[in-house]
Amino acid sequence: MLVKGRVFKYGNDVDTDVIIPARYLNTTSEEELASHCMEDIDADFVKNVKKGDIIVAGDNFGCGSSREHAPIAIKASGVSLVIANSFARIFYRNSINIGLPILECPEAVKAISAGDEVSCELSTGVIKDETTGKTFTAEAFPEFIQAIISDGGLLRHLSKK
Repeated sequence: MLVKGRVFKYGNDVDTDVIIPARYLNTTSEEELASHCMEDIDADFVKNVKKGDIIVAGDNFGCGSSREHAPIAIKASGVSLVIANSFARIFYRNSINIGLPILECPEAVKAISAGDEVSCELSTGVIKDETTGKTFTAEAFPEFIQAIISDGGLLRHLSKK
């Protein structure tokens, strides 16, 4: 599956309280969560994000609490992929469970700038910065995890079986 979008870039240790502040955890509405995504770190994110856009970040993205609200808010905002140096383990698993594609690729993170247009073939892990022409390769997920993500998350995947 090919995804393509404009990059929003963040630093290290972007925690779940920044991705979706705790004051909004009283809702399960994906649209409501999306409307507050990243607002404490980037007040303009929700005004500027478009379907397909990509988040690029440093180390330990998604650290903090184990809430699924964080990857849900990112996915519901229209983000098609998160590329980071590394992910907090619970965020990593929650992302797969809700069908949010994520890739670890420090070389891409270092080279890609905010506002760049980036494409990625999720099945191979090949990332291309369309703005600069540079190409990077992340380790793609195994087919069974790709199927979970493609189906929209673990519960939807299991319901298809």
